[in-house]
Amino acid sequence: MPRNTAKHIKNRNVSIMTHIRVIAGKELRSYFMSPVAYVVIAMFLLIVGVLTYLAAIQASTVAMQQMQVRGVVPALHVNELVFRPVFGNLAIILLLLLPMLTMRLFAEERKMRTLELLMTSPITVTEMVLGKYLAAIVVFGVMVGLTGLTPLMLSFFTDIEWLPLGAAYFGLFLMGALFLSVGLFSSSLTENQIIAVFVSFGILLLFWMVGWAAEALQGQPIGQVLLYLSIVNHFDPFVNGLIDTRDVVYYLTSIVFWIFLTHRIVESQRWR
Repeated sequence: MPRNTAKHIKNRNVSIMTHIRVIAGKELRSYFMSPVAYVVIAMFLLIVGVLTYLAAIQASTVAMQQMQVRGVVPALHVNELVFRPVFGNLAIILLLLLPMLTMRLFAEERKMRTLELLMTSPITVTEMVLGKYLAAIVVFGVMVGLTGLTPLMLSFFTDIEWLPLGAAYFGLFLMGALFLSVGLFSSSLTENQIIAVFVSFGILLLFWMVGWAAEALQGQPIGQVLLYLSIVNHFDPFVNGLIDTRDVVYYLTSIVFWIFLTHRIVESQRWR
């Protein structure tokens, strides 16, 4: 009996992973058969390239000024002068771009009336939600991965501290994953993709602005709560090369929360 039970559990787990891969594969094909993914990736890479170029110009200007004063070529801290300003600006860039990646995930299904068909298939709501989320994560991973070419090329000309840079990339990925979970939730609320974008943007902007409110309420209990809820507050340590488990837990629990809400919204469609 225990052996049969273990075999059943194993088969069930294989089935779950298969369904998630099927949904993720379907969404990935949809992404790259439409211009949306290409446009978002191209815009992101262009913005990152421009930000890096401007930061590098600023760093070289600082180096020239120091050389004129001291008479020697100063040691440039590329992480501090180039990558830290770039990563500091990427939060707002992702806030604007990532809702475009998630806007169609459920909204299009509802508009095309294919969500009802998925509901009657052997695929569960959990598998559907996770599959769609996984597809968005893969596209985002491609976006972030391509930016890694910049520090790789710069490493041929100057020294780069890879561990702090890795921490910044890790934080960027976690923050982007949170943005995508919010976008997935927003897409499940409506069949209009434009509305989904604005709902996602509004939610993310709200959690961005609570950081400003927290600064105004410093020293008060509500200020501490708002500070914890702030997206930027948890991203800043990563940008500075620090990985704090509290920040990691914040992002992971927030992702689970928004995916859970998405699951509940989609599940409710079954009874309408």
